[in-house]
Amino acid sequence: MSSATAFAPATVANVGSAFDVLGFALEHPGDCVHASVSASSGVRILGIEGDGGRLPRDPLKNTAGVSVRALLDHLVAGDASLASLGLDLTIRKGLPIGSGLGSSSASAVAAVVAANAALGEPLARSELLPFAMEGERVACGTAHADNVAPALLGGFVLIRSYEPLDVVMLPAPPQALVVVATPHIELNTHDARRVLRRSVPLSAAVAQWGNVAALVAGIFQGDVALMGRALEDKIIEPERSQLIPGFSAVKSAALDAGALGCSISGSGPSIFALCRSRQSAERVGESMQLAFSQVPLSATVHVSPVNPLGATIVARG
Repeated sequence: MSSATAFAPATVANVGSAFDVLGFALEHPGDCVHASVSASSGVRILGIEGDGGRLPRDPLKNTAGVSVRALLDHLVAGDASLASLGLDLTIRKGLPIGSGLGSSSASAVAAVVAANAALGEPLARSELLPFAMEGERVACGTAHADNVAPALLGGFVLIRSYEPLDVVMLPAPPQALVVVATPHIELNTHDARRVLRRSVPLSAAVAQWGNVAALVAGIFQGDVALMGRALEDKIIEPERSQLIPGFSAVKSAALDAGALGCSISGSGPSIFALCRSRQSAERVGESMQLAFSQVPLSATVHVSPVNPLGATIVARG
């Protein structure tokens, strides 16, 4: 029997114009999950730290538990001798719930990576993605991959298709620095989806396609300025920004302070900005935090490069 602890980082999904198809990983913050193999079959959650007692301990309702259960079922289907084994999980939340930074995804990814390591790594890292996506199904009703894929694999990840699942890894421009300002409020993903229009003008769609293409081109060229311009979102941001107090003021503050582009992280309320130097990023972060304080809202600011690694094993037992 064995055990392992994995860390999975925060992620920025949607990335401005690339709604539901693009995401990238940050270096910090993130969640940790400890998984240990047990002689008692099934998945158990022994404890959760950092959630204020809010997350379910029932493994059928918790993103980490559901993801590991899906992984274990898959392994048992291929090797019936594993049916008697179980996995015990302990979760340590480093991400705030409902922050737009992929909190549910980080727990799911850290759990499957830790469980796979505890079991002797029967699957390659990329093969863990479908199981982590099952955790997202529990969290928001749909098995989206734009948070779990970058949390698992690192860098920028493009979700080209779900049927069949087609995930494209993009390079992580080392010169890009990301500022994320997270106001101390929550925004439920279900609520953020309810405000979206079901149809959009063709002119807006064409502008969006151009920006998504330019964003991918900027990533490959390492052109952070082009990436920043391509964050312009004609469809989703105008709707969701109404749910974030002070959004316009915070975005304007970021751009005035030198950010190359700025938009909503995931479904919000976190707001991210792209910069090309540490000095610029620090200045932008201070400006965003000050703008939130005038709402008034307190906010936490993180500055991070794009994380090229994704989830990591931090301990083995």
